[in-house]
Amino acid sequence: QVQLVESGGGLVQAGGSLRLSCAASGSIFSINAMGWYRQAPGKQRELVAVAIGGGSTNYADSVKGRFTISRDNAKNTVYLQMDKLKPEDTAVYYCNALVKRTTWTTYNNYWGQGTQVTVSS
Repeated sequence: QVQLVESGGGLVQAGGSLRLSCAASGSIFSINAMGWYRQAPGKQRELVAVAIGGGSTNYADSVKGRFTISRDNAKNTVYLQMDKLKPEDTAVYYCNALVKRTTWTTYNNYWGQGTQVTVSS
């Protein structure tokens, strides 16, 4: 199996910063993309940022210029540096990874348990 464990959420005032971490462990042959999604109460889960295996990154328009995603491939870990936080960034943040467990299997999607980020005004 594959486990994704997130850390780093919490409560912060508007304009502040938080750094989320997500470490993948278990039966892993390779990881293609690793990213972050978020879900606010009453809303659908949405992509925040993704880091793809070749080194490219994509961001939601709402976080461009404020959030930075990075990966440590040696540690199977992805980070999300969140600066200039706004109350509308309040949500549960989920780590996501596209993982190939063996040489002969396809890539499958895995999710972390989620970490709460609350930004007060």
